[in-house]
Amino acid sequence: MSGRGIYLLRGEEELLELRAEQYVSEEILQALVARFPAVLAGDGTGAGTSQRWLLLGREAALPDAEDAGGRWSVDHLFLDQEAVPTLVEVKLARDTRIRREVVGQMLDYAANAVVYWPVERLRELFVRECERAGEDPDALVAEVAGAELDVEAFWERAHENLRAGKLRLVFVCDRIPHELRRVIEFLNGQMSAEVIGIEVRQYVAEGMRTLVPTLVGQTAEAEARKGRSPRRTREWDEQSFFAALAEKRAAAEVASPSARSPLIKTHSSDSSAHWNGSNVQPRRASPRPLVDGRGGKDSLAGGEERRGEERRGEASKPD
Repeated sequence: MSGRGIYLLRGEEELLELRAEQYVSEEILQALVARFPAVLAGDGTGAGTSQRWLLLGREAALPDAEDAGGRWSVDHLFLDQEAVPTLVEVKLARDTRIRREVVGQMLDYAANAVVYWPVERLRELFVRECERAGEDPDALVAEVAGAELDVEAFWERAHENLRAGKLRLVFVCDRIPHELRRVIEFLNGQMSAEVIGIEVRQYVAEGMRTLVPTLVGQTAEAEARKGRSPRRTREWDEQSFFAALAEKRAAAEVASPSARSPLIKTHSSDSSAHWNGSNVQPRRASPRPLVDGRGGKDSLAGGEERRGEERRGEASKPD
């Protein structure tokens, strides 16, 4: 054994080395990305949740003017579960275009996609691909969108993301050169779009092949600045709030109205709560402002202090 690589333990006695091997052609890597888009998550999305991908098409035609034909062909066009358009360009490290030309190419894609790719065209592309493969497009969308969005809402979200320039640009390579890695990190730190690289190395042995994807460019500083991975806000009403609370506390603590009332504290005589979707807010009565001798508003603390001084003054007056 060379002492390098990935090792597979068979039983307790045999260690099999998986050797790093180059892809024979770029098409092989492209086909793997189309068939197994999970590799686009690299070694972690940073969100603590798995990504789900909807492949709209390969070699998706992208125009550079209204009603024009396709000037470019994007290797892969995906939507993730948040309906964020994800443009993927695949290159092998031995392709000299990977250092400069591919970067300009991807920026061309992004600049024109937000203007000349109406979501209706993307949906038509997806439906055609589904018809070719004998698949139900709505069923595939529902599988990716999950319970959060219905089919129409998913496509509407994709439209909103495009118009807002909310995109993801992904460079997929077998090995990302140092020069491209630095450019990816720089662009991801400066652009509102997410720009990442995925290095997908393959290891083989005895007819087996292992893919090892590694994420590049998603620095902590860039993610913090962009506020990535916001937590979904749950819509609450009284019933769902106390049902969730009962899962964490003894049922007796939240079962009756008398037990519930201390859990929703208010600062007024109106002790009812206002359930406002994602927030539980007390309904607060407006306190009557105290008015000082000059006709201005006085605070409660200030009013009490002034009245205390007046009482002390009265007590010090001689009989």
